[in-house]
Amino acid sequence: MVQPPQWQPMARRIWGLMYRHLALYRRSWPRLLELMYWPILQMCIWGFTARFLATRMGSNPAIMAGGLLLSGVLLWEVTLRSQMGMSISFLEEMWSRNLGHVFVSPLRPFEMVAALIAMSVIRMLTGVLPAILLAWAFYAFNLFSLGPVLVLFFVNLMIFGWAIALGVVSLVLRHGAGAEPLAWGILFGLAPFSAVFYPVSVLPAALQPLALTLPTTHVFEGMRAVLMHGTVRWDHLAAAFVLNLVWIAGAAVLFAWQFHQARVRGALMSIGE
Repeated sequence: MVQPPQWQPMARRIWGLMYRHLALYRRSWPRLLELMYWPILQMCIWGFTARFLATRMGSNPAIMAGGLLLSGVLLWEVTLRSQMGMSISFLEEMWSRNLGHVFVSPLRPFEMVAALIAMSVIRMLTGVLPAILLAWAFYAFNLFSLGPVLVLFFVNLMIFGWAIALGVVSLVLRHGAGAEPLAWGILFGLAPFSAVFYPVSVLPAALQPLALTLPTTHVFEGMRAVLMHGTVRWDHLAAAFVLNLVWIAGAAVLFAWQFHQARVRGALMSIGE
């Protein structure tokens, strides 16, 4: 009898966990609406802010300021939705008391992480793409005008979101439900240092080295270089990729450690209670 390739059982296990989440969205339009609601709301707020600036400034400065604001908010939503998509998918397993059942099955921890990452990508695209299209329709702003480098921006922002999400999941495994609020608030604490709407040079000198340790900072500096000067800052992109490797490796080690500790303590059966 011909044995299936080794990757097929792994792919089925990953898809099984993904399907459990996808089935929730298939049967609940409010869940789908919630994915789109916040990115569209943020886009509208900053779009109207840009339009207000247009009434107070000349047309060229207003167009530039509007493009910088909308680009910043839309790309920041990529990071935020990637992080929250992964964190909340894990929390839904915890809320349903499903973690113990999941790991009684042959599912391995890295397969669960792969499924959470895939769900994060789906949730992020479902939320961010409508906001990008509406920004085009409402304000004649096309984020895709950044060109192919936009793909590299997206990849870097998603990887950083996953690193933060793994850190949140690790804290939930260690501290239980008390760490849940971090899933919603932790990235907002990093936003001032990520230079989303302003260059790093605006920050106090003491905070600039801290900001430059974040991959997001280099992405947004690169975004402004493309919008304002039409040049791709490959140095910033390279720095973002290297820093992302450090962040995701550190988060993976932390997750593996906390998952092992949770299994030893038997916390996978009781977490969330």
